[in-house]
Amino acid sequence: MEQNNANRPQQDADVSQQAAVRRQKLADLRAAGQDPFTITRYPQDAFSADLKEEFADLPAEAETGKIVCLAGRMMSKRVMGKASFAHLRDAKGDIQIFVRRDVLGDEPYAAFKKLDIGDIIGCKGEVFRTKMGELSVRVSEITLLSKSLLPMPEKFHGLTDREARYRQRYVDLIVNPDVKETFVKRSAILRELRSFLDGKGFLEVETPILTPFEIGASARPFLTHHNTLDMDMVLRIETELYLKRLIVGGMDRVYEVGRIFRNEGMDPKHNPEFTTIELYQAYTDYHGMMDLVEEMMKTVAQNVCGTLTVPYQGKEIDLSHWERMTMVEAVKKYSGVDFDTVASDEEAVALAKEHHVELPEIPTKGAILAEFFDAFVEENLIQPTFIYDYPVEVSPLAKRKPNDPMFTERFEYFINATEFGNAFSELNDPIDQKGRFERQVAERKQLDPSSKAQVDYDYVTALEYGLPPTGGLGFGVDRLVMLLTDSASIRDVLLFPTMKPVDQ
Repeated sequence: MEQNNANRPQQDADVSQQAAVRRQKLADLRAAGQDPFTITRYPQDAFSADLKEEFADLPAEAETGKIVCLAGRMMSKRVMGKASFAHLRDAKGDIQIFVRRDVLGDEPYAAFKKLDIGDIIGCKGEVFRTKMGELSVRVSEITLLSKSLLPMPEKFHGLTDREARYRQRYVDLIVNPDVKETFVKRSAILRELRSFLDGKGFLEVETPILTPFEIGASARPFLTHHNTLDMDMVLRIETELYLKRLIVGGMDRVYEVGRIFRNEGMDPKHNPEFTTIELYQAYTDYHGMMDLVEEMMKTVAQNVCGTLTVPYQGKEIDLSHWERMTMVEAVKKYSGVDFDTVASDEEAVALAKEHHVELPEIPTKGAILAEFFDAFVEENLIQPTFIYDYPVEVSPLAKRKPNDPMFTERFEYFINATEFGNAFSELNDPIDQKGRFERQVAERKQLDPSSKAQVDYDYVTALEYGLPPTGGLGFGVDRLVMLLTDSASIRDVLLFPTMKPVDQ
């Protein structure tokens, strides 16, 4: 992390001095019976962006006769004797306010001059355009609504210590409007995703975040304890098994916007808690899910960004075209190795050693194929690509291909060498599912004897009542937001990313 701390002691001293001055101003106000923190409301009736749109054609030096009440944070102030200019930032942007002593009055004008950058104010006045052509409000009344006791950081946008911006997101949002726009767009993306799925007949549901035991999946969970029931519990690592129980129950199209928790590493693409959407649709398969993903991605991008060609970290991503390849085809294309001709696990091990591919813990042909994919293929998948037909060893919940039971009806889709989502033709054979769960848990405990992973036998019971043919999809919302906002790190699209304490 780049930082420049050479001037930190002087900066800290300056901030402390400014903070002391502001606190004294607050003390003076309170002594005069003008405590701003006692004010409970203000009759805000207009916003900066709306006024700029309404009076876009107003010529210079023109009056409107419109009186408005604005409220927001003062971001700049320029005192010029008997008249002053300032900029107020509200929920929709910035607007200039013009403050004259002969309009406001001597005492209120003197009070205005004592205001600090960052103070939250309300002001009433007439909208007009200045001689220089800037739409402004000529203030006739001004009210201090909240005192900022800390100074705004200077050149905050230029700080190389991004950690400070993540830790103090509230300051980041105040001084960097583009950061706020990222989260406005995030909200729009979620709204469009919900709208798309609702329009396809899906029902949004909620399933438990606290679950009774650790399942056999490879992701490591966060552990907690329920005091009343005196039982250990885990924070969910997926929403899948509960949602498929609902398909069994006759809710044929369901989805959940779910917060997921995994006690694993952190990097620009991973945060311990993140947001996914999982959805399940009865009577379709993974090909139906491919079609849905492609339509959904195009719809959301077009509605949010106004285009299907989006810039991402110096690349142009074309969401109008999606390539489709099996994993075997992709590995052959990028490594030259054709796994259709590999006859045994031993031959696969020899190929891995020959091509310097890391061997998986259990070195079967299918698992080695997945390692070849990681080594040779993923980095090349810049434009939208579906990779399908995954080995059964790495797909414990996917249905086997009827004509080749070594593979499953599963796909993942990739953009900019990053996996964005995962989908199956869901396994609905309870006998096969029970066997896979038990093998998965046994392998987990073999690798980690302290593991408390268990088989979810209740889910197996649900399958025994009958799960119709079902297509399922899960994808990361955060990565999609990163793509559509051209954000390099997942921390840039999380309002409050997980951070190490400052004193550690």
